[in-house]
Amino acid sequence: MEKVVSETEELPKAIVRRVVKEKLSQCSPDYDFNVHKDAHLAFTESARIFIHYLSATANDICKESRRQTMNTEDVFQALEEIEFSDFVKPLRDSLAEFRKKNAEKKGGAAKENEARKKRKIEDSSAKNGTKTKQKKQDNDQEEEDNHESE
Repeated sequence: MEKVVSETEELPKAIVRRVVKEKLSQCSPDYDFNVHKDAHLAFTESARIFIHYLSATANDICKESRRQTMNTEDVFQALEEIEFSDFVKPLRDSLAEFRKKNAEKKGGAAKENEARKKRKIEDSSAKNGTKTKQKKQDNDQEEEDNHESE
């Protein structure tokens, strides 16, 4: 009997395949591995089950703390609780590296957005300045016309 998994619960097969190939090449760089289709399915299903188990455990920890939002510490604590404490340090390191890279990207994007806003303000000021001069000239001309007609 084959279990049907909804599409929303499936992990992307290409990503699982890439992770498996990358890890196998790290373990044996001199040997080229071929992984059978059923083995990829087994990896995918195993990862999906692990994620469900980990998230359920982290959710229980979160509920015990009377919170509705799960945070990274809940996940780390769940890893310890399900006896995968060896994963905590590498995961913390990976998360710190990810946050650093993301902050650098955001910092660069923020500077770019700031520069773009500054240029926009300068452009609109220049346009408004021209309009203001034009309006002033029009007003001066109108006043002269009014004085002449009086």
